[in-house]
This record gives sequence, C-alpha cells and structure tokens, in this order.
Amino acid sequence: MDERILTAIVPAIGLASGLIATYVSLQNRALLAEVRRELAEVENRIILRLNGIYIRRSECELHNALIEERIEAIARRQREAAGGGPAAR
Repeated sequence: MDERILTAIVPAIGLASGLIATYVSLQNRALLAEVRRELAEVENRIILRLNGIYIRRSECELHNALIEERIEAIARRQREAAGGGPAAR
C-alpha cells in the first residue's frame, strides 16, 4: 500500500513543482514586460522634455536676435534724426 501511495505522490509532487515553476516564470515575464513598458514611458517623457527645452532655447535665440535687430534699427533712426540724416526730413 505504501508503494502505491509513493508512486502516486512522487509524480504529483513533480507536477506541482513544475506548475509552480511555470507560474513563477510567467510572473517574472509579466513583471519584466511591465518594467520595460514603464522604462519606455520614462524614456519618452525625458525625450519630450529635452526636445521642449531645445525648442524653447532656439525660439529664445531667434527672439533675442529679432529684438537686437529692432533695437539697432531704432538706434540707427535716432542717430540719423540727431545727425540730420535722411530720416530727419
């Protein structure tokens, strides 16, 4: 009788062990997929933020160049007006 129980229990233990190992493996894969997904989201947020910073920086440089041109034009008109140049007439 004891041999029959052992011959039934040993394969059952092996089956249970295999099922547990499969479950743990699937959980690890799911966790790894979730971590990869979150990493990709963080990477996308970082890239968008960096792109936003560089776009704003280039826009600021363009804006500053335009302001400098306007200031130079105003200063030129003021010099011409003070000196009696063509803009004074």
